[in-house]
Amino acid sequence: MAFRNLVRSILLALGLVSLSACGINSVPTAEEEANARWADVQSAYQRRADLVPNLVNTVRAAAASEEDILTQVIQARASATQTQLTTDDLKDPAAIQRFDQAQSQLGGALSRLLVTVEKYPELQSQARFADLMTQLEGTENRIEVARNRYNEAVQNYNTTIRTLPATIAANVIYGAEPMEGFKAQAGSEIAPEVNFDDMSSPSAAAPANDNAATGVDQDGAATGTDN
Repeated sequence: MAFRNLVRSILLALGLVSLSACGINSVPTAEEEANARWADVQSAYQRRADLVPNLVNTVRAAAASEEDILTQVIQARASATQTQLTTDDLKDPAAIQRFDQAQSQLGGALSRLLVTVEKYPELQSQARFADLMTQLEGTENRIEVARNRYNEAVQNYNTTIRTLPATIAANVIYGAEPMEGFKAQAGSEIAPEVNFDDMSSPSAAAPANDNAATGVDQDGAATGTDN
């Protein structure tokens, strides 16, 4: 009887070692890391959405004639906040695309708003507006970092479930499926640039290609093209 118990203990130990070698722990660990990074993405986007109402109200008080762009921002925010995903949706490419498109539309509307308010120096001089712009710029940077870290975690998870030995546990035990990361879109990875010097300078709107009128103003040409 004691011998049988010893054999069973040995077999159990060998089984645990085999399962460990097959990546039984590495698959859920990689998935949980990706889910955690997704939570960071959601938090960053929510932070931006929370800034929008105060930003819209501040701009409206000084630039009521810009109601069209303000309405676009409000509608884009509503669409972005309504498009929410759970961790179960992270393996659905169409769901990730819908989420990304909704957030990109809000980002685009905010960028257009920032261009519009350059016409209102009295607004740019307000401390409240400057504070909101600083928060917005910082939030856009957080979004970029969160997206990149999520993509890295997704890549790690997808590599884990496709390579030995973890692929054994991924297919036999978990039935794991690849997760979907963000796809790069033109300009979507660039945070809106908030340059207060340009906003307050009347010459900021001067055309950058005036050098076409004269062939001797080399300094001006360099200034107009060097961003």
